[in-house]
Amino acid sequence: MSELSHRRRLLVLAICCMSLLIVSLDNTVLNVALPSLQRELHASVSGLQWTIDAYTLVLASLLMLSGSTADRLGRRRVFTVGLTVFSLGSLLCSLAPSLTWLVVFRMVQAVGGSMLNPVAMSIITNTFTEPRARARAIGVWGGVVGISMAAGPVIGGLLVESVGWRSIFWINVPIGALALFLTLRYVPESRAPRPRRPDPVGQLLVIALLGALTYAIIEAPGTGWLSAEILTFTAVALAALAALIGYERRRREPLIDLRFFHSVPFSGATVTAVCAFASLAGFLFLNTLYLQDIRGRSALEAGLYMLPMAGMTLVCAPLSGRLVGNRGPRLPLLLAGCAMGASGLMFAAFDAESTTALLFTGYVLFGIGFGLVNAPITNTAVSGMPRAQAGVAAAVASTSRQVGSSLGVAVIGAVLAGGVRTAGPGGAAAAADFVAAARPAWWIIAGCGAAVLLLGALTTGVRARTTARRTAALFDGETVPGVARSGAGR
Repeated sequence: MSELSHRRRLLVLAICCMSLLIVSLDNTVLNVALPSLQRELHASVSGLQWTIDAYTLVLASLLMLSGSTADRLGRRRVFTVGLTVFSLGSLLCSLAPSLTWLVVFRMVQAVGGSMLNPVAMSIITNTFTEPRARARAIGVWGGVVGISMAAGPVIGGLLVESVGWRSIFWINVPIGALALFLTLRYVPESRAPRPRRPDPVGQLLVIALLGALTYAIIEAPGTGWLSAEILTFTAVALAALAALIGYERRRREPLIDLRFFHSVPFSGATVTAVCAFASLAGFLFLNTLYLQDIRGRSALEAGLYMLPMAGMTLVCAPLSGRLVGNRGPRLPLLLAGCAMGASGLMFAAFDAESTTALLFTGYVLFGIGFGLVNAPITNTAVSGMPRAQAGVAAAVASTSRQVGSSLGVAVIGAVLAGGVRTAGPGGAAAAADFVAAARPAWWIIAGCGAAVLLLGALTTGVRARTTARRTAALFDGETVPGVARSGAGR
């Protein structure tokens, strides 16, 4: 793939970005539609959480399997299957007769979505082999997230107001069909020279861990944190984690190669992804409910309110890609942590909801931070690993994002559900209740920003770069040029 013409490489990048667009649009559009969905399907806060987390849980559980399967069976083949299943799942979601069926169809979507982002990133990694070109391509990739954040709330608001919440799933179908046609025509097939074997035991343990943990967090406010049900699911999650670590350490070709985590930059990128995307998911969940249920804004107005955040993400994502390519990930990570932490602090300590000016300032700061954080996460995750294992490495990074999103919605939703009292929408009592209940959640978001800042400082130094080089050498003695420059800065 490295011998493709420049024009065709750009076309491959565009196709991969289309797949990211439909996955990202699906999340941002759905957030705007939550209040309408809640009213029509009579959903509780935990029901809303499950419409989001059923998707992210299945996605997180299958990403590494999809990445390794693509390395083994062919990346284009798996990518085309993913586009087909995701588009079909979107159509089924639009026809869901109840909340239960919507959750089921969201899981179908997630099966297809698991075959898109990590496989697309593997295709990009094997197409753009020069470190700076790859960093810039990843910057464009990150910019698509900004586009989806900018367009998603507005498109979602227009569709919900004019047609209804079901229409938000329709937009994935034509985009998915076009991406499928272009993939079959222009994307060449590629495989890893020595792909990994399937690991069904590891896969089942990952599903048990993520499913049990998320269930315990979401359902705890309703059943009690110390109830037998929640304690049982917590115990299952802990047992699955212990078994997963023990089993994967002994397996020759594990689902999760723990040697990846010998690299401090890779480990830092994984934890940073969890923190950043937990912060984003919680941020969107809180603000969507606040703007529509408390301020009484329509879905379209709520989408327009979110534009300052989305616009800054759109601007800063490609800028971050260039910074990573030229100077490494340290600077964008530090700036991202500062901006995201400051945004959370504004809501937690200074009641940013009290005025529109403060509200928009908090949105702008968060958009800057999130726009800067994505490119260094992705670049660090894939740059220090052999290209033969690019699918697995990219899948670990993508899994970390989805785990963060699941935990963000679960934890923030649980904190909110535990503190909000029933009151009429838009009333002073409702607003006061919501702001008070959301304050601990905003402190969690501020803490996530602080964690990004700390990790950026600790995982991008000289010693960290040394561990990245040593880790690359562990994989069949293969050396990876440019680890220091593209993986950890210079």
